[in-house]
Order: sequence, then C-alpha cells, then structure tokens
Amino acid sequence: MIVDCAHYRDGRRQHEGPMPLEEAAARCTLGGFVWLGMFEPGEEELAKVRESFGLHELAVEDARAFHLRPKAEQYEDGTELIILRTARYDDEREEVDTGEISVFLAEHFVITVRQGVASELAGARSRLERRPELLRTGSASTLWAILDQVVDGYAPVVTELERDIEQIEATVFSGTVAPTERIYFLRREATDFYRAVHPLLGVLARRLQAGRAPTELLPYLRDVHDHLLLVNEEVAAQRDLLATVLEANIAVISVEQNRINLRQSATMERLTIVATVFLPLSFVVGFFGQNFAWLVGHIGGFAQFLVLSVCGLVLPCVLLTVWLRRQRRAAAPPVPGVGNGRGGRNP
Repeated sequence: MIVDCAHYRDGRRQHEGPMPLEEAAARCTLGGFVWLGMFEPGEEELAKVRESFGLHELAVEDARAFHLRPKAEQYEDGTELIILRTARYDDEREEVDTGEISVFLAEHFVITVRQGVASELAGARSRLERRPELLRTGSASTLWAILDQVVDGYAPVVTELERDIEQIEATVFSGTVAPTERIYFLRREATDFYRAVHPLLGVLARRLQAGRAPTELLPYLRDVHDHLLLVNEEVAAQRDLLATVLEANIAVISVEQNRINLRQSATMERLTIVATVFLPLSFVVGFFGQNFAWLVGHIGGFAQFLVLSVCGLVLPCVLLTVWLRRQRRAAAPPVPGVGNGRGGRNP
C-alpha cells in the first residue's frame, strides 16, 4: 500500500495530505521531485507504479523479491535502484528482525518499497523535511536521509548482540556448559547482519565518487560511511568472537564429559570391589547349597568343610593366575638387543 506521497520543491513540501498516484506522476514535470513511499505492495499496485513512472521491469522484479545483500543497479533511463537491508532487535524474543528497502532514485522522483517490519521510514521523511537546505539539493537528499536512518538503526542491534554474546561468553569461560544451539543461533544472526552491513560499504563508496552526489551532501554521506565502517568492524569482531566461544564451549563439554567418565569409572571400581568380595561367598554358598548325596554324605565335620571350601577357592585362583601370566608373556613384544646368551645377538 502507499504510505505517503509528497511533492517537494525549493526545499519544501508543496501540499498536505495524501496524493493520488496519477497526480504524483504528473507533478514530476513541475520541478522538484516526488517521493512515493510504499509498504509491501502487491503486484497490481507495483504494475500501476511502473506504468505511471516508467520503471524498468527488471527493477520492479528486484523490488518485489527479498535479497540477502544490499546492491545498486543503474538503468539506461537514468533510474538507479538501491536495495538496502534493515535490522531491528526484538527484546522480547531476543532476536534480530530484518527488512528491506528498495529505492528507485531518479532526478524527478524517488520511490521507496519497504519489506518487513524493520523498515520504517517516517522518521527519515520528517527529519529531511526539517532540513530545507538539504531538500533543495534534489532527490539525492532522500537517499541520504534513508541511509542515515538505516545505519543509525544498526547501532542498537550491535549493542544488543554484544550483550547476548557477553552473557554466553561469561557462561562458557566460567567453566559452565552453554547451550550450543544458542551459540549457533547468535553466530547465524551475526552472519546475516554482516551480510546486510558489509556490502553497503560498496554502495556508499559509489555514491561518494565524484559527480554521483551533490557537493552539499558529500559531508553527510561521508559521516554515514564512517558510522557504517565502525558497525562493520564491530560485527566482524562479533563473528570471530562467537567462533572462539563455540570452540571454548566444545572444550568445556569435553572436560565435562571426561568428568562424567571419571565418576562412572570410580563407581564401576567400587562395584567391582564389592563384587569381588561377594564372589567367593557366592561360590561357597552355591557349592555347598547343592543337594547331591555325595556332597552331603562326605562332609561330616568342620575340617572336611574347610578343606573342600578352601581348595575349591584357591585352586581356581592359582590356575587363573598361571594362565594370565602365560598369556601376558605370549603377547609381550621382543626386547631389542636381547639375544640367546651368546654375545647378545640372535642367531
């Protein structure tokens, strides 16, 4: 839908209230420029705008699609399409909402197509209307106002992401395991944010080239570029920090797993000792609990009971010890330099 449409000339808005699309297209020939703002328009509405202002069909298709990176395209009729990515931090969900603004920039008109909730431009329009000296420079002043608001909106996102990263970092480096899913989510948000910020440096650099922007706007555009450069450096540092935090968290998980394994090993050791203590008793009870006639009839006193029980326990242990030693000797590798007793050499 059309949010606002205004005709600007000599640094001032020429009317109050909404303006029909046909009237806006006609006013482009009266001097100054028209700024048409749209929010998530449909195909029919975009088709009407294209017919009224003579936009290139490929430019309209670009404005309808959602892009991952900002870009700028110049068309033969002199219209330039600049696509910007916006960002806003949602405190309740602790997530970054993104949007997109497509700006059709020509000498006598500016058309902005917004996608997503994080693309509000009312503040940019009202701020520019309070600067008539900048409005007099023409339609390029709207691009400065939009860029300035978009870049200013990046700063709170950087601050909130930094707070989330510090919380995760404090958890990990205190030796406590942090949710790995949360770290991956923050890294994905930082990466998406970086894709919105970094390519915009190239778009701004093109605007700062000689002849591509009015001289009066160059200091303001350079100021936006400096702010954007700072945001880009901070976002890149956040990505690197999250990679380090992820590695540290994996190390903490490994240490915690080793602790669990050690506790399990100690528990198994104690259970083994208990089982070893009760194994002979279980053998004696099981052996003498058999109701065979021979066993019952040949044990008539304590001495016979002692001989049979002790021999029944000691003899298997001795045989098991001998067998284990032979197996160990057979599995041991030969010692270098040890011969057969004749000069220390093997034959």
